[in-house]
Amino acid sequence: MQAVWWVIVACLGVFAGYLINYLADVLPYHRKICLPTCPGCGNPFSIIQYMQGKSCSSCGMKRPVRFWVVAVLFITKTIWLQLYPPDRLGFWPGFVLLAYLGVVVVIDIEHRLILHPVSLVGVVFGAAIGYWLHGFLPTLGGGAVGFLAMLLLYFLGDRFARLVARMRGQVLDEVALGFGDVNLAGILGLILGWPGILAGLGAAILLGGAASLILIAGQLVLRQYKPFTAIPYAPFLVLGSVIFLYR
Repeated sequence: MQAVWWVIVACLGVFAGYLINYLADVLPYHRKICLPTCPGCGNPFSIIQYMQGKSCSSCGMKRPVRFWVVAVLFITKTIWLQLYPPDRLGFWPGFVLLAYLGVVVVIDIEHRLILHPVSLVGVVFGAAIGYWLHGFLPTLGGGAVGFLAMLLLYFLGDRFARLVARMRGQVLDEVALGFGDVNLAGILGLILGWPGILAGLGAAILLGGAASLILIAGQLVLRQYKPFTAIPYAPFLVLGSVIFLYR
């Protein structure tokens, strides 16, 4: 029976990887559940063709490397969750939460976008997990603090970037934080509760700051420095929370 369970765990990882890839291939383009289409020519994939990871039969465009990375990563992560289930979450809530956060991170990395329907699902799921872990008031407080703190950073960052861009005579066409990041911080606040969200946000700010410094250093070395280069912030928010949840 133990061998059968490990096969089931591996299959769950395969399912999560396909689901994340599917949602990342469909939602940013169509905003609804439908057959995935080739980003090159727009022709739909058949279900079998999509699951096999084959190139587009119409234009020959290959599947992105992300398709295979996510698939392998979530098989590994699901097995890891079974071996070392987080004390606070357990296997099943930890598995579902990790899959949800995977959807958020993949879409944000590729499109700099956190969709409102995805955020709404996160609010429901985050409130349920938060209530189970912390109770009503800490969950509500964590969600409010996460949302309001990131909202403040959103407005301050936008105003500062626009002011500096105006002083330099530049056009600001992209901001560091989007409102989807504000929603995500609120969702993570529901999950971490109060005062856990403070540690999650602090870790996210440190991780994002370190990544920004590395990016700037690389641009300077390559002599390609571009001020106000925006990076997707959802991965750092998620990682900052995962550090405290999956331990």
